Amino acid sequence: MVATIALVIVAPLLALAALMVKLSSRGPVFYRGTRVGLNGELFPMLKFRTMVVDAESLGGSATAADDPRITRFGKFLRRYKLDELPQFFNVLLGDMSLVGPRPEVQKYVNLYSREEKAILTVRPGITDWASIWNSNEAAVLEGSRDPERTYEELIRPTKLALQILYVRDHSFFVDLKILFHTAVKLIDEDWVPKELKPYGRVKRYRMTSPASI
Repeated sequence: MVATIALVIVAPLLALAALMVKLSSRGPVFYRGTRVGLNGELFPMLKFRTMVVDAESLGGSATAADDPRITRFGKFLRRYKLDELPQFFNVLLGDMSLVGPRPEVQKYVNLYSREEKAILTVRPGITDWASIWNSNEAAVLEGSRDPERTYEELIRPTKLALQILYVRDHSFFVDLKILFHTAVKLIDEDWVPKELKPYGRVKRYRMTSPASI
């Protein structure tokens, strides 16, 4: 119901974004990325296309802000999370929930430990604690010579810990808190909920030693 209402409200924005994607670069409006969902089932996750056509053949799944594959309008969509709006359709189809662990690509799911496999027991979502902790992944990876490795070292461990935390403690009330904090985070990028303070701020690549990554 919430997804339906949201789609009605943002319909003009969806139409405008779709038009700009089409006018700004060659290729389809939507990107359908294969992700691992509930119980390990694969599904196509919808996003507005923010990269050049066949971007997967030109690089890995981790994307830095300075990645040449990102289109000019794509940078704008990513900055304000507008590329994620089509995922409300995934919610309507039952592939995703509003709140839940962000769905991962298969290669990283294959690395899950026994404890981490619990993440697949809940429906993936548009937002979660990890999304709030790391709300601008592209900026974190900016400047890295190897974004995949940087993602694995700087982001993935805490992301998994927060997703396991959600699986263990999720409830309707927790989901409401996450939705509230997500809205605040979109307005104030520096906002840190008290639940996330023990995990610290995500470190940006440019603040680390280039020789270490």
